[in-house]
Amino acid sequence: GPLVLAATDPANPFGATLPWPQRENGRKPSRVPGAYVVTLDSEPSLYVERGGKGLLPLRDPVEGGEPAPWLREALEALADHVRRGRVKRLGIERFDGEPVVGSPFEQALVEAGFRQGPRRLTLSA
Repeated sequence: GPLVLAATDPANPFGATLPWPQRENGRKPSRVPGAYVVTLDSEPSLYVERGGKGLLPLRDPVEGGEPAPWLREALEALADHVRRGRVKRLGIERFDGEPVVGSPFEQALVEAGFRQGPRRLTLSA
């Protein structure tokens, strides 16, 4: 099942004993305090940048022209993590380096429980 880990957590092998998945564009995940990784069945799937403003998909986020099912599952896990108070607040402004508001991924975040704002989608504990 899904697991949300701090990027620096010893239980997160990525960026330490295992490489992060290859990404085509320049932004890369890293093991920094305040960043998180969502794994699905032990595969790193979604990276939350430090400060909680950006999401980097670590798998193809689109399937059949729609946000992929894995992405919805990862966003649900992330939202649940916030609701349980593990993270106080997320204010997502970017998805894969692009503005999230008005993107094809905005609705997937809303469905996971994020609130729409003029420049970001927020979720608080």
